[in-house]
Amino acid sequence: MSEEFDVSSFEISMIIRRMVSDDIKKILGMQELCFPGMEPWLEEHLVSHLAIFPEGQLIAELDGEIIGSCSSLIINFDEYDDRHTWDDVTDEGYITNHNADGYNMYGIEVMVHPEYRRMKVGQRLYEARKELARELNLKSIILGGRIPNYHKYATEMSPREYVESVSRHKIYDPVLTFQLMNDFTLMRVNPNYLPDDKASKKYATLMEWNNVDYKPLTKRHFKTSYPVRICVVQYFMRKITSFDELAHQCEYFVDVASDANSDFVVFPELFTTQLMSFLDEPSPSRAVRKMTEYTPQYMEMFMNLAVRYNVNIIGGSHFVEEEDEEIYNISYLFRRDGSIEKQYKIHITPNERKWWGISAGDSVRVFDTDCGKIAIQICYDIEFPELARIATDMGANIIFTPFCTEDRQGYLRVRYCAQARAIENQIYTVISGTVGNLPQTENMDIQYAQSAIFAPSDFEFARDGIVGETNANLEMVLIGDVDLEILRRQRQDGTVKQLKDRRHDVYHIEYKKD
Repeated sequence: MSEEFDVSSFEISMIIRRMVSDDIKKILGMQELCFPGMEPWLEEHLVSHLAIFPEGQLIAELDGEIIGSCSSLIINFDEYDDRHTWDDVTDEGYITNHNADGYNMYGIEVMVHPEYRRMKVGQRLYEARKELARELNLKSIILGGRIPNYHKYATEMSPREYVESVSRHKIYDPVLTFQLMNDFTLMRVNPNYLPDDKASKKYATLMEWNNVDYKPLTKRHFKTSYPVRICVVQYFMRKITSFDELAHQCEYFVDVASDANSDFVVFPELFTTQLMSFLDEPSPSRAVRKMTEYTPQYMEMFMNLAVRYNVNIIGGSHFVEEEDEEIYNISYLFRRDGSIEKQYKIHITPNERKWWGISAGDSVRVFDTDCGKIAIQICYDIEFPELARIATDMGANIIFTPFCTEDRQGYLRVRYCAQARAIENQIYTVISGTVGNLPQTENMDIQYAQSAIFAPSDFEFARDGIVGETNANLEMVLIGDVDLEILRRQRQDGTVKQLKDRRHDVYHIEYKKD
């Protein structure tokens, strides 16, 4: 019997996969070949795409070489003007307007390396997009398509006449003909879509592919409101004799929040230093280490309360000794489903460093919850605008700030900065502080607070940008509703649009952590 013919040397591998950060430089190089004379992506555009909607960024790869790519985001198309531009629908290429709860996928670019055209690479990318739309149960795929051969006919016919001729196969256009062959239908022709697209004379065809498998779900409807109820605890620091006393006070406030059907209850920074009042340790640095021994009880207490009372808990902040024997100021999110997340305090105050030797964290976290994405920035961290901007770009709608300040001046620094972050990032911010006194505890003797919930400053929000606030220096709770749907609409079409109007061509923030 003759040897079997070896075909392996003739095989090639064509795959469609998700884009990863290592692909970015190759994609930028390929784009210059695909669209000569047009303004290419910047690296930060593609970094933003991967951070916001990684599933929608696809690569065609042949034997390990990138030969094509496509980029997408999700929107509610009904919220955009029919005559929108590419910049309008992509937030100038950064897709920070991506709406995970939207109905429509919007395709913002497809490109195929010139040496690999006529290998159905574009068709494979389109099919992968369609499959993703089916998986995500999206109503349709919409895109603005170039008409790159129009410049050849611009003196003879209008854009409408050109598009009609292409649709009837009288004229060939490499983009429009391809889209029609891939089951996209023409919606309209948009002027000034891409200012640097000279070949198309700045025109684009608005095309749509309808997902026949789309199934409307009761939870997927156009929202007129998306309220989230927040209970803010202004906590009174008093001498206690055991951990059980602290636990009893915490359960009382969680019970109050649950009775009010709150989605979140927020405790202040370092309210657990109340434990130091019975530790009988005069040295602040040693008292802190003793206090960290109660971390397991603290964690178990809040985890059980979150599940039992069905409320997400921002557990203030607590000093924790980790495996490196360093002590960190950490705020935990205890979700009502029993899961736990944590945010380290990134900026340590001189006071924390001097008296307690606290170490700094180094990453900004954004957490998914059943009420959208949130971030936690502990006290001093809210005074650094870069952190809030990074969290907002990562999708946060609410930033919770547990704080602990000794005097009115310190309190006002936290308050004014929280209000500024709400305005400049078009988000809600929440501050929760401690009041009362601990005369027996070194470095925790006096407290000053007025807790509050802040909104951006525009017509649809509270008149003064204040959803609610407590009285100063009294133990009490504040319960207020914030509306994430109003927030989303105002980011899109408010009186001012701080997020959309950023000058990425002049400045940007570089976050150095993955």
